[in-house]
Amino acid sequence: MLKCCSLYSGSTGNSFFVQTENTKLLIDAGVSCKKIETALDSLNFSPSDIDAILITHEHIDHTKSVAMLSSKYNIPVYTNLETWKVLLPINKKFLNIKANFFKTDETFKINDLKILPFSTPHDAVNPCGFNIIKDNKKISIATDLGHISNNVIKSLEGSSFVMLEANYDSNVLQYSSYPYLLKQRISGPKGHLENGITGKTIAHLINSGLEKALLIHLSKENNFPELAYKTVVEEIQKQNYKGNDISLDVAPRNSPSNFFQVV
Repeated sequence: MLKCCSLYSGSTGNSFFVQTENTKLLIDAGVSCKKIETALDSLNFSPSDIDAILITHEHIDHTKSVAMLSSKYNIPVYTNLETWKVLLPINKKFLNIKANFFKTDETFKINDLKILPFSTPHDAVNPCGFNIIKDNKKISIATDLGHISNNVIKSLEGSSFVMLEANYDSNVLQYSSYPYLLKQRISGPKGHLENGITGKTIAHLINSGLEKALLIHLSKENNFPELAYKTVVEEIQKQNYKGNDISLDVAPRNSPSNFFQVV
């Protein structure tokens, strides 16, 4: 049994929770330590229950309280070496925590879980997503994606559940108040993922057994939950799937999502 949910999701901070009978993980901790504690408490958990924190990349909306949580609750941190080297000068608290280094595209284990990090196209030093596998069931998280590379799509195929970025709507971004260069960064090949591309990706993944999907990392300025959901459903329907062929939801920005369970 695999259960997972989003604790916080969006440009202001991201954190995701995965659990089995024997293991509890955080993926990223991009909000304050207090907010993580509050979110876990609302689910009847504590940070002291967490077995590990996995880091996708070094940006502050994914790492804000990693060092604090790790040192306060003695939680091991898993990251790649390149990301670690960038984080050390940013926050000296990282010097005092237990770091475990993985290599992208190489599987490692945490208790009863197999974890496979895969490379993602984003403007960070060595960003990654994660496949999390138990008893031949796979869930995946892929966020902060400038585009869907061949490596990303192959990594997501075969997942029963995915947490996938749906960051912006192209029309909303075009007419937003953002400066031109920031718009170019967001929509560029190492920026973020547009709703329509997210929808096309999910439609493709249904062919390989996808049952459930959670849309994550929505922009506060350049997207709306209803718009992201509608766009993704429309793309799924273009491939002759019905809305009920998959369980689809949008992660709330400031509170935990519903739990998704894969058995």
